[in-house]
This record gives sequence, structure tokens and C-alpha cells, in this order.
Amino acid sequence: MTRLLGLAQASKLYRHLEHLPEKASLFSDKGNEVAWGTIGNASTSEGQFWETINAAGVMQVPMVVSIWDDEFGISVPAKYHTTKEDISAVLSGFQKEEDTNGFEIFKVKAWDYPALIETYVKAEKIAREDHVPVIIHVQECTQPLGHSTSGSHERYKTKERLQWEKDYDGIKKMREWLINNQIADEDTLTQIEKEAKKLVKDARKKAWADYTAPMKAEKSELIKILDSILKETGHKKDILELRNRLAQIKEPKRADILEVARKSLRYLKDKNIPSKKALQTWIKNYKARIQPKYSKYLYSESKHKATNIPAVPVQYAEDAPLVDGRIVLRDNFIKLFEKYPELLVFGEDSGKIGDVNQGLEGLQQRFGEMRVSDTGIREASIVGQGIGLALRGFRPIAEIQYLDYLLYGLQTLSDDLATLHYRSYGRQKAPAIIRTRGHRLEGIWHSGSQMSALLSLLRGINILVPRNLTQAAGFYNTVMESDEPALIIETLNGYRLKEKMPANLGEFKIPVGKIEVLKPGKDITLVSYGSTLRLVQKAAEELMEAGIDAEVIDIQSLIPFDLSHEIVKSLQKTNRILVIDEDVPGGASSYIMNKVLNEQQGWKYLDSQPQTLTAKEHRPAYGHDGDYFSKPSTEDIYEKVYEIMHEANPKKYPGLYD
Repeated sequence: MTRLLGLAQASKLYRHLEHLPEKASLFSDKGNEVAWGTIGNASTSEGQFWETINAAGVMQVPMVVSIWDDEFGISVPAKYHTTKEDISAVLSGFQKEEDTNGFEIFKVKAWDYPALIETYVKAEKIAREDHVPVIIHVQECTQPLGHSTSGSHERYKTKERLQWEKDYDGIKKMREWLINNQIADEDTLTQIEKEAKKLVKDARKKAWADYTAPMKAEKSELIKILDSILKETGHKKDILELRNRLAQIKEPKRADILEVARKSLRYLKDKNIPSKKALQTWIKNYKARIQPKYSKYLYSESKHKATNIPAVPVQYAEDAPLVDGRIVLRDNFIKLFEKYPELLVFGEDSGKIGDVNQGLEGLQQRFGEMRVSDTGIREASIVGQGIGLALRGFRPIAEIQYLDYLLYGLQTLSDDLATLHYRSYGRQKAPAIIRTRGHRLEGIWHSGSQMSALLSLLRGINILVPRNLTQAAGFYNTVMESDEPALIIETLNGYRLKEKMPANLGEFKIPVGKIEVLKPGKDITLVSYGSTLRLVQKAAEELMEAGIDAEVIDIQSLIPFDLSHEIVKSLQKTNRILVIDEDVPGGASSYIMNKVLNEQQGWKYLDSQPQTLTAKEHRPAYGHDGDYFSKPSTEDIYEKVYEIMHEANPKKYPGLYD
């Protein structure tokens, strides 16, 4: 539902924006498109529906929403879903009036074909020509089958209701209308129905045959290998049973085939026969060939994927001034808006005041309200807006004011944006950029670090965690050249910290999937990201006074993570690791440890227990003291590192609290 908003807004932008790139013609005919969406009556109870409807009414975009109303939501009747049991009555306050924004709202019966045609023609004309959104409440829909095989509607509908649904079935009423209006007679329609049924059955049969043919061939390949094994082993009973079980499956699934192959191999672990090698090779090749059918395209595999964008070092003039970090970011955004006419940014307070931290200061005045715009407080539809716009050729930056507000848009991010490229097998791309800020502030809100939730739910989106605003600017420059979505989390307490002004704004690029060694060291590897790095660097300086030389690594990119395995190279030198993270225990730190110890095989090089230092389980308490006692402090980091070194060499590093 929420992406519909962006799909519709794109038409408005294409109609009114000038100087768009040539590729705009591939996505729009001068804004002459309507975005069509459908939703069931029960689903209108959800917040995403109301966010989208309200935003579309405010924005006045060419969108037509059909609400299919069968008076049920699975087994639950409308009286439990909708006030007055009538969604268009509830929506009547959105009705557009003279000199107001809003919707045109129509009601029509699902079985009334002429009225449906008249209504949809009218709705299409209003939306296309006037860019006014339209709601069509389609009532008296019927349900030929239950919601699912376990939800037969005979279980919850009365006999009278079921009979009414048969009488008012759309196909039956259409047939009556054709006959009553002498468009076709009974015999003609009967013949059409007969031919249609045959056509569908034949197509279904062919589609199934085409789908199962490769699996049957794969089954035959494996059985041939198993037969060779049986000859060489003297008909080993266990393998024979597996072979015969597979042979009896007329329409095998790939799981059936591979399961038999892998189980058969178990019974050959003590055998040294030629057919065992054949089976091993077949299993390896089969998995290599088949697994991508189910796992490919979670991320882009094109030449434009983010990890293919080469780094461009930041450059500084000799007299580069020190400015607030927000100024670096703001001036970099200006360069990007000049470079990419299809670039947009929108969010709460993003427009007139240039965001709450003024990283967009003055951009609306410079580039106009259509490219730099404010929105209501509606995170789910801000995210959806970004998805829809990206699908139609724009490069949107959808701004979520604070990291914890991202939770309100998480369902859309996870179910839609993160899975889009994967579930379309690489055929659809939505390179939306989600901009937010977080970490290290004081108090319950705006200061949490919900990274573990994001890392679990947003596979398919690049998650970038710059330690300062120059790094953030470099990431924006990088992802603007890629065809993948990205979430960039700026450091909330970094906007007023001083940074040198780069000379190559809009051009320098931070590589995605690469770590950065901020301080070389030989005794222990300290791994962190974001705002916490400043504390890690301070602790590392203080540790030098105790004779402990720590290597400090900035992860920078959580997804993808250290693609060249630089962290394990550090472990080969230091043989110790501490991950410092302001997420909860077992959160992002566990993700990081899994990457380093398991995927990079870092466990092989450890002389000390790998450890983590995280925030407490609760949200940060209020005030400076609340932050100090809720999240890792410089002292916490120092003492944890010292404890690790004391365990390794107690004589050289006497215990602090002994």
C-alpha cells in the first residue's frame, strides 16, 4: 500500500519537474500515468492504509485505490473491522470539496458491470487529468473459495449468505447481463466457457510438465549413479532402500532428490570406490547449480552494485577550514542535487528548516519544494514513498528523523524494500536511500541502537554506519552511483563537532563493504562503528600509557561486512579481539563476532577469549549519567581491554581491582 504513494507521486514530479535526465522518458510520458492499487476491506484497519490515504490526500497525486469489500476479513465480519461497517462512510471526511484537497470517493457494486465501467472510467479521468486521488469502494464482493485450505468459508458464513454469494457471483451476473442485453446467447456463452476451461486445463498441464521435467531428469541422473554404487557395493541395503524410495516418487521435488543423494553418501564414508567420487561430484555440482535458483539476487549482481563503486579519497586544501560536521554534509548534498536532477529528499522537517540538524539547510529554497520537501509524521509511508519513487526512476532519499523512529517503517523496509530484488529474481530495482541518525544521545528516545533488529530484518539493504559526517557524505556519493537500496545512519551527536571541509565535495567516495584501520596496533584488535568509535579511540590513547598497543578498526559497513577479511588479518597479528557496541548484549556484537570468528575463521588465531562490550539490556537512562551507566564508556573500554591483557600476562599487567 505505501509504495503506491511514491508510484503516484512520480507522475506528478514527471509532469512538473524540468531538466530531468533522458532516461525519464523510459519511466513516464510527461506524468500521464495513474498508479492503481487494491486493498481488501479488512486491511483498511491497518495503519499503513491510513498513512497512505492521508498523505495522498495532502499531496494530491494521481492514485486510484480500489477497496474490495466482501464484508469479511477471513472469518471476521466487518462489524469488528470497520466503524459503521462501511469504510467509505468512515473515509467521507477525505472527500474533496471546492478549494480543498482530498479524494474523490465512489461506491459501486462488484457485480454491476456497467456501473463498474462507468465508475472506473470516471476515476481514471479525474486522476490522470487533474492529479486528484480517487477511492472506489467496491461493495458486495463475493468469495468463491475460502481464504485458504484451512479457512473454508462454509465454517463461518450462514447458508443464506453462501446462497447469496452464488446468486451474485460476478461471472454469473456478467453472463446474465450479456444475455439480457443480447450481446451473446446461452449457447455461445456455454461454448466459450467450454473452450476456456479446456484452454486453462491444457495450459496448466503444460506448465506443470515444463516445471517438473528438469526434476525428473535430475532424478534419473541420481538413480543412475546409485545403481553404479549398488553394483560396486554388492547391493548395500540402506542405499537400495533410498534408491527405491526415490524411484517411486513420480513427481519429485528437488529436496527429495538431494536428500536421497546426501543420505546415500553417509553409507559410503568407509568406502573407496569410483562411484562414491561420482556421487560426491554430483552433489557438489547439483548444489552449486540449484542453490542459486533459491538464493540469488538478494543483492544486485550488476556492474552498478554498491561494492563495485571504487573508492575516491577525500581531498583537503592546505588551508581547509574546520566547520561543523553538518556543513560538510549540507554542502555535499548541494553538489549531489546539482549533479543528479532526479535526486529528491523528503521527511519530517526536511524541507523548510533543512532537517532538525540542518544538514539540508537552504536546499529547499535552492532546489524547490518538489525536490526537497516536508512530510507529516508517517514513517511507514515515507519509506513506501521512497520505494515507489525509486521504482519509477527517481533517486529518493527518504529521511526518518531518528533511528528509533525507523521501527515504524520497519515492516515496509523488511517486507518490501529488502526483498524486492530477491523476490523479482533481479528484475526489479528500487535504489532508495533511507537517511536517519542515531547513537549516543541521552534518554529513552532517540538514543537507542536497534541495530540487531535491522541486521536481522533488512538483509537485502546495505546498512552503512559512518563515524562522522564526512564519512556519511562519502557514502551518499557512493550509493548514488549504485543500483541498490541503502540505509545510512548518521551520528546524531556529530553535527556540531568540527571536521575539515573537503575540497572534492560530491566526488569522494567511501567504499561499501570495507573496514578502515584508524590506529594500527599489535596487542589487541578493537572493533566498533559509529559514535562509539570516538570513545574507543580515546581509550586506545590512554591504553598506550599502560603499554598496551591496541589496533582500532572502524567497521563502517555492517551490510555488507568486511568483504576482504581485513579484520582477521588484524587478528593474525594481535591474537585478541574486543567488539565494542552500544546495541544490547547479543545484538549487533553477535553478528560481528559471527562474521569474524566463523566466516573469516578468526578463531584460529586467538590466544585469548573473544569478548564483547555492549550497552545494558535496557534503553539508555536519562541524562549524562544515564548514558554513562547504560552504554560503554571510555573507562569501560579501557578496563575491559586491560582485563584481557591481565589474563594473558598478569605479571606485566597487574589486576586493577586485585
